[in-house]
Amino acid sequence: MIPALLVAAGYLSGSVPYGLLLARLVAGKDVRTEGSGNIGATNVARVVGKKLGAVVLILDALKGALPVLAAQHLLPGEPLWHDAVGLAAFFGHVFPVWLKFKGGKGVATALGVLVVLLPWAALAGFLVWALVLAIFRVSSVGSLAGAVVAVAVGFLVHRPIEYPAVAVVFLVLMLFTHRSNLQRLINRQENKV
Repeated sequence: MIPALLVAAGYLSGSVPYGLLLARLVAGKDVRTEGSGNIGATNVARVVGKKLGAVVLILDALKGALPVLAAQHLLPGEPLWHDAVGLAAFFGHVFPVWLKFKGGKGVATALGVLVVLLPWAALAGFLVWALVLAIFRVSSVGSLAGAVVAVAVGFLVHRPIEYPAVAVVFLVLMLFTHRSNLQRLINRQENKV
């Protein structure tokens, strides 16, 4: 019963659209109709400003991290359930019930999960994202590069194996959520920050 409740709580936590809510509250803007149309931190930064984008990044990461911390506390020694709760938070962000299952890309939420499960991998992925973003000014490239690095570092330095395995799942899912970005990159039409 507890594992199922934690997975449900992970999904509900992930489904809170902080980017949409804060952009409306602070600037009266609907980020779904401006910029890239995404509800995540990058589009909030583009549409409303970098400060609010940073706040959304932190909140979107926390909505992944906090349910996983709860799962680790309530289900110690159950890494598959920790993974499941983290994935539920990711799916909540990407497919939120409140927005007709049309959410964000899931990068910040995945980062929050990895901060708890794979802290060194999360740090490496974040640093690569920041470096690539600073050089190329394209968040999607930074996000995917950071995810690849997080997977590599996860397998090099973390145990149990179930935790790096969830980083692989996140990478595959992010390739899916970034499919339109990848097409724009191929066509040299991707938006810069």
